[in-house]
Amino acid sequence: MDSKKYIGMDVHQATVSIAVMDSGGKVVMDSVIETKAATILGFIQGVRGTLSVTFEEGTSTAWLYDLLKPHVTKVVVCDPRKNALLKAGNKNDRIDARKLADLLRSGLLSPVYHGGAGVRTLKELARSYLTITKDLTRVRNRIKGMYRSWAIPCAGQKVYSPRYRSAWLTQLTEVGVRRRAEWLYRQLDDLQPLRREARQQLLAESHKHPAHTVLRQVPWLGPIRVALLIALIQTPHRFRTKRQLWAYSGLALQTRVSGEYRMTDGQLQRAKRQPSLRGLNQNHNHELKALFKSTATRASTAAGPFGDFYAALLATGMRPTMARLTVARKIAAIVLTIWKKGEPFDPQQLKRQAA
Repeated sequence: MDSKKYIGMDVHQATVSIAVMDSGGKVVMDSVIETKAATILGFIQGVRGTLSVTFEEGTSTAWLYDLLKPHVTKVVVCDPRKNALLKAGNKNDRIDARKLADLLRSGLLSPVYHGGAGVRTLKELARSYLTITKDLTRVRNRIKGMYRSWAIPCAGQKVYSPRYRSAWLTQLTEVGVRRRAEWLYRQLDDLQPLRREARQQLLAESHKHPAHTVLRQVPWLGPIRVALLIALIQTPHRFRTKRQLWAYSGLALQTRVSGEYRMTDGQLQRAKRQPSLRGLNQNHNHELKALFKSTATRASTAAGPFGDFYAALLATGMRPTMARLTVARKIAAIVLTIWKKGEPFDPQQLKRQAA
């Protein structure tokens, strides 16, 4: 008798709707339980057989993944943006749980990667650092935007400095506007030491991972970029090829083609039609794309192996934008290769490829 069970969970803040389906597609059990660790584990332990569980990516995904992984055979966290079948027909929590179980049984779910606990601390520190950095940038933009709205030029960094702050504030004659500026400066003063502390902890945690030493050999990959790479990618073995990493990083070219084949004298032949380009893929990790693009921009304009590689691309007639994209893809491919194999970075090999 087949003992495989497929469990779909529709997870909410207070409750979890669960449907248990056998290998034949029959729902053998469904229930609504409290979103509580002991209650969820009690339900799972009461189901017999080889268990596969799925639920959609959400706020409590990391907690639920770590909770269930030791107790079931397989856990699939699926991408809700790719579950178009959930939108068809009637919709409620019970139906969604059944649909998830059926999609899991049929192998039609697109999984979202969740790594082990070994990188969890670094991942959370990186998330904190990126969030604080974005908040700091937002406050700085608001300060400059406020001065510019009153026709006060404020280029450069002096507008943020405590040394020149009083001189800048005196230019704001409106009391309410000046008070708003003072509050923004207080936000700035609170965020700057917080960002330094987050940076220090991120770097300290990054040095604990063996990949840090390997990736630091790549030019223009400084300690912060390496720490973010390890936190965002977690493990290079989740990507079988460099093209998968390019797609995850938003560096893959999207192509469109139709009518690929035609009949010639009764024989099937591929048409000599070039696929049309539709830019870069939209579904990607935005922080990772920004990291590779910023590294490529700096490396392309500086002396070194990547600068020579960029110059060689321009010499072939390639547009600068495509050349920088190619450099970013090359950096991503090198990161994946040396991280997987643990090999040192070899600039001579890059020069041979550029030639």
